[in-house]
Amino acid sequence: MNDNDTAFEVRRPEPGDAPAIHALVAAHDVEVTGKPDWTLADIADTLAELDLARDSWVVVDGSRVAGWGHARRKGGSADVEIDVQAAHPWAAKWLWDAVLDRAGRLAREAGHPAARVDISLYAEDAVMRAAAGERGFAPATSFHRMRIDHDGARPLFLPGVTVEQGSPDAGEVLTAAHDVHQEAFAEHFGFQPQTFDAWADQMEASSANDWHQLMVARVHGEPAAMLLGTNHFVDDENCGYVRTLAVRPAFRGRGLGRLMLSRAFTADEERGRVGTILHVDSNNTTPALGLYLSAGMRPVLVIDVWRTTV
Repeated sequence: MNDNDTAFEVRRPEPGDAPAIHALVAAHDVEVTGKPDWTLADIADTLAELDLARDSWVVVDGSRVAGWGHARRKGGSADVEIDVQAAHPWAAKWLWDAVLDRAGRLAREAGHPAARVDISLYAEDAVMRAAAGERGFAPATSFHRMRIDHDGARPLFLPGVTVEQGSPDAGEVLTAAHDVHQEAFAEHFGFQPQTFDAWADQMEASSANDWHQLMVARVHGEPAAMLLGTNHFVDDENCGYVRTLAVRPAFRGRGLGRLMLSRAFTADEERGRVGTILHVDSNNTTPALGLYLSAGMRPVLVIDVWRTTV
């Protein structure tokens, strides 16, 4: 029951709930940031990735979804990502309790005594930040959404460096990209190692994935850097998206990151996209934010990750 004695139904979500959940999330995005941030495809992809029978709930008020929450463990680790979206205080409280309880159980199921729980919050979202703080969360890091608008992007070149394009059949390029990513991101916030198959399956589970937008840079034949672009921001922003940019530690400081960005910018402009977007951890172990700023990108949104232990 809510404060007005109106009955809410709590149940597990179904794939067909995606439009109603999207309406809930989009309304929240507009209220906080001024425009929708999640697309319907983003919601559908998330529902497809979750164990809906165990890890997610919707709170329904008549024909309207008044709340949605879920918990998702990263592999077999103790790290669990949660989200709570609610249009009513009763739904918010119920979902917070449910996802935090599930987070702890997910960690214990994997053999860990406690869960390290993360939730991503817009910097402007005072209500959610207050709710997280009341439950013991504290800011852990911030991700900046960066954007560049294209007007004559040009690819860069470096002596001894070749760049290979990916494709669904380019197995050697995909495995090289995975190896670079795993080594380069080993010390980054929230990173959990993945086998090649788990990594590839995760990428292919997204409707925005396109292996043709994968690039691997080789220095005198040795894999040194990778960039994976996707279609996450095509429908709503007509922009390309750099999902991952990684340079192996031994090859940093040689301009490979800037080279890969230039290739992505050029390819996106050739596809008719007006710009390119990416996210960067402001506490990155490498000076990535400075690289993106110097490449002409600008920050357009800040998403903070808050963390607690359950």
